[in-house]
Amino acid sequence: MKSWSVLVAAGVVIALPFLFRRPPPTGDWKDGDPVLVMISPHNEAIRHEFARGFSDWMQVKGQAPVKIDWRIVGGTSEISRYLNSEMLASFKAWWLREGGDWPQGASEVVTHRRFRNAEKRPDLQAIREALRSHDDSESFTTGIDIFFGGGVYDHSRASREGLTVAAWPEGIPARLTHSEDDTLLLPEGLSGESWRSDAYFGTALSTFGIVYNVDRLQDLGVEEPPRSWEDLTDPRYFRQIGVADPTKSGSISKAFEMMIHQQCILAVQAAGYSAEDVAAFEADLESAPAEYHQAIASGWITGINLVRLIGANARYFTDSASKVPIDVSMGDAAVGLAIDFYGRYQAETSRGADGKQRMAYVTPHGGSSVSADPISLMRGAPNRELAVQFIEYVLSDEGQRLWNLRPGTPQGPHKFSLRRLPIRRNFYPASDDAPDTLYPELKPYMADALGSDDVNPYVLAKQFQYTGRWTGRHFGIQRQLIRAMCLDSGEELQAAWSAIQKAGGPDAVPEAMEALLKLPPGLNWESATGPEYRSDKKIDFMREWVLFFRKQYRLALQLAEEASNA
Repeated sequence: MKSWSVLVAAGVVIALPFLFRRPPPTGDWKDGDPVLVMISPHNEAIRHEFARGFSDWMQVKGQAPVKIDWRIVGGTSEISRYLNSEMLASFKAWWLREGGDWPQGASEVVTHRRFRNAEKRPDLQAIREALRSHDDSESFTTGIDIFFGGGVYDHSRASREGLTVAAWPEGIPARLTHSEDDTLLLPEGLSGESWRSDAYFGTALSTFGIVYNVDRLQDLGVEEPPRSWEDLTDPRYFRQIGVADPTKSGSISKAFEMMIHQQCILAVQAAGYSAEDVAAFEADLESAPAEYHQAIASGWITGINLVRLIGANARYFTDSASKVPIDVSMGDAAVGLAIDFYGRYQAETSRGADGKQRMAYVTPHGGSSVSADPISLMRGAPNRELAVQFIEYVLSDEGQRLWNLRPGTPQGPHKFSLRRLPIRRNFYPASDDAPDTLYPELKPYMADALGSDDVNPYVLAKQFQYTGRWTGRHFGIQRQLIRAMCLDSGEELQAAWSAIQKAGGPDAVPEAMEALLKLPPGLNWESATGPEYRSDKKIDFMREWVLFFRKQYRLALQLAEEASNA
């Protein structure tokens, strides 16, 4: 009887958050009015403001209020898996109803973004083409209208897998991309990063950086707060850094890519190549000398090992990227990795009653590109016309105001300060390429100093030139490598790193460090994108990697302890 009572009590505790969760705002919405189904990794604040803002916007235009039905399944990685599964199940059912055959292997290649040996399997090719040639909810659908939020990688992948389609088949309307005087307000990208395509559209801009707790740094004896990624390898941060699992968080995967990419940049610069050289070589790879490619490969390994040492200092790896800034603000972690708006938002909400800042966010100088947070229209969207209207709202001046105006200001958010960077160029100070902007009008109402060079993404983008070939093709495999290297082998990594510090640090035990920093045989910048590391072989190579890293870390531990006892 006692155990039954415990189970009932536990069930009540688990159910409470769901029983008392407030429904999303619906304004004047009533039964029979439109409902838009959206899947998103965005937090409650963003969901609240855009649901309310869009419904109000529709009513101002003389249309019915709209209710947003949010589908929350986790981060962008979970969303991608969910959408792929739902689309495949619906498409297969439709294909079979139409009298088609479903040959062996069809489920593995229908939505797979790469289909090798297509000429040898015309039956599978026909199925793939059938998926990509239909956009009709009556045929097959995920039941979702819009994929809102996440990174360009996941939205680009969704497009390649046939999950999303162009909202405007003839091209995005000029009224959204240009001002009346034809000034470009919504660029296709900047400094090598893609901000929009036919199938996805950046809605806000992001950098990636570091959050730190002011008081906790004092406790650790750290006088200067971290300003670079390399600062996070300081042994004083041992078991003090909050990190999210890159296989669960697209934003943290991008942060890790930034660390690696910066090291590639530094290696290329150290080899004597200028930005002009890079542009020329990347335009014509056959003209690039072998030393150029060797510099990129060397920088990639340096970047991987930088990530490894940050992982060695990790307090934990969580499934939720938003947890890290919260923990740092509360002092449960001294520092952490975060996308900028998570950091700024939590820094704002954690201020003391005296206004004192408990936590701060910093983008490492030259350590992050400026990437976009896109929105995409789902293939087979049940409410396609309404979904396109929502996309237009998010890209318009009206929707963009929600990202950074303070709550209660004219046309600003209703309740939450979102602390995000609008993508439209006219929200920032005027320049030669944008002589007339909204910035002077909106400046008094902004939550962040969008005119500051430390915040303005159009300025920050010029400090970091992103070359997609260097690390973009490695995005998926880097996620898995970091998991094997820092999470699945985390206990062994931290034990070895601790022993190395006790032995006097890396310089005192070079053999132990060499063992710690080794990569699996044959793995390098070039091979990482090769056929041996395809996604369908993940179980095999991940098992081999984990066994390798655990063995190496145990060896590093042994060598460090032997040096200490000598």
